[in-house]
Amino acid sequence: MKRKAKLPFDPKVFLSKVNGGRTISNYRKDQLVYRQGDPADSVFFIQSGKVKKTVVSEQGKEAVVALPGTGDFFGEGCLTGQQLRLATVSAMTECVIVRITKADITRVIHEEPAFAELFIAHLLARNSRIEEDLVDQLFNSSEKRLARVLLLLANFGKEGRPEPIIAKISQETLAEMVGTTRSRVSFFMNRFRELGLINYNGQIEVHSSLLNVVLHDQPHIKT
Repeated sequence: MKRKAKLPFDPKVFLSKVNGGRTISNYRKDQLVYRQGDPADSVFFIQSGKVKKTVVSEQGKEAVVALPGTGDFFGEGCLTGQQLRLATVSAMTECVIVRITKADITRVIHEEPAFAELFIAHLLARNSRIEEDLVDQLFNSSEKRLARVLLLLANFGKEGRPEPIIAKISQETLAEMVGTTRSRVSFFMNRFRELGLINYNGQIEVHSSLLNVVLHDQPHIKT
């Protein structure tokens, strides 16, 4: 009797099923995924939704360092020997998140080249984003930094179509991400709205013309 041929490994199928070291959970808005200082023993993958990653200093100052969304991994620090979580992660929207134990993801990285390729691509993209964030903080004005954050939140520049409607996010959170004050964020948001670069009435709708703020010294209305 012939043995059935082994089906090709599909990373998307692997990340969509509960099996062994993988669990899938639904998170409501504002629900905690893990807290800074918790044991670092697993990696997470976002099937849908968006989460907020924050760090609190010894002085109690909080900063938003990332907003991972659908298709992103987070918590990879456990693979580098990190014993404790360096940040707190909570759901910004309703989320479906896969938790993969350190042992399970280590195994599949070694055994399945397709998954290793996917995971490495994610790490490279994140490293590039961190470098861009550093350049942004060093050389760009807070107005340009805010415009870039809004474009990133709307997925401009990522594969697939942009999502111009951004999940509800407070001006305080935007200020923490940009590294400025809430009053400055409010000033720039109103300015962007007056120029027709965004719609802002409870929720934020980002127009592609906002790219002009990032690419030029002064914002221009795209015709």
